[in-house]
Amino acid sequence: MSENPELVAFFKALADANRLKIVGLLARQPYSVEELAALLDLKPSTVSHHLSRLAEVGLVSARAEGYYNVYMLDQSALEAATRRILSTEQMATVVENVDLNAYDRRVVEDYSRPDGSLETIPAQRKKLEAVLRYVVKAFEPGTRYSERQVNEILSRFHEDTASLRRELVGSKLMAREGGGGEYWRTG
Repeated sequence: MSENPELVAFFKALADANRLKIVGLLARQPYSVEELAALLDLKPSTVSHHLSRLAEVGLVSARAEGYYNVYMLDQSALEAATRRILSTEQMATVVENVDLNAYDRRVVEDYSRPDGSLETIPAQRKKLEAVLRYVVKAFEPGTRYSERQVNEILSRFHEDTASLRRELVGSKLMAREGGGGEYWRTG
């Protein structure tokens, strides 16, 4: 998550029960450090620490009133930060360095022999889908295959070519025309 320091800082600032309570109180009205300390039964120095963490990410601001600083929730900053850092695009950056094919690889390793053929066809749907994504790579996109050619290719993976063929079509990784006509890889 180091690729998105703003997102990490935002969540760290809110990852404390007392800071959440402070945000909740400040959402109602502004308070001084001493008032917040009394309301939360905390030391003023502890409240000041929490307020500084919240201020670092722009959630609270202060204004001087006599001898005290009065803190308030910056509602517009909170809404803007939430829209910006919790957007679909920003959240997607969190997983940029995650290997999204790791699960498929692990399942295929568990069900494959060293030659790449399958020991068994998984019964569990999620694992079957991972195996099907592996098997469909044997077919060239844009190429049409006869049922005989499909069976020949699938036999390299498992002897139950009918089940593999049916599952590939059923999961929409392959399409077919006619009742045994041509097959092709989709997408």
